[in-house]
Amino acid sequence: MSDAAQPVDEAGSAEERILDAVLVVLARDGAAGVSMRAVSREAGVALGLASYYFENKNSLICAALRRIGDQDAALVEPQDGIEPEKRLKEALRHVVDDGFLQTDYLGLRLQLWSLAGTDPTFAEINRDAQIRYRNGLASLIAAARPNLKPGEIARRAADILVIQNGMWLTSILIVDEQAIRRGVQRCEELALAD
Repeated sequence: MSDAAQPVDEAGSAEERILDAVLVVLARDGAAGVSMRAVSREAGVALGLASYYFENKNSLICAALRRIGDQDAALVEPQDGIEPEKRLKEALRHVVDDGFLQTDYLGLRLQLWSLAGTDPTFAEINRDAQIRYRNGLASLIAAARPNLKPGEIARRAADILVIQNGMWLTSILIVDEQAIRRGVQRCEELALAD
């Protein structure tokens, strides 16, 4: 039996491996390289198992987009026991962690963003993910600065999202650590100004 056809003990882990593989294939080969066969090979699972969890290429890509959206939303969730201002700063700094500024990861993000122009379902998933993230930022800002009006909170969250996405897009071509630090500092200033 080849490595690509090894049985998987736990159903949940097989699905996770398949989702991991979709992201790898997207980052490496773009949407054109995503197929049930390519993803099952990358995941090390039988083609039939990938087909059990996902109907087709589009369902694989939708699942990958949703997964990244969920991971992004988790970055801006409140955490019990952490003071709101500290939690907001953690969230703002986390988006420029080393893992996020790697060429492979940034390439994946670019691939995911570009999918919005290829299919209305992909566009909707991307849009919903951005809105969830922006709303999470707004909630963190509101907790840290409860005296701000809702419109001001929403504006700040939207501005921060634009800056963060710009830092990621720019970092695909050139990583300027000082500019990134200034970008994070600017996001903190926007979020925390009274």
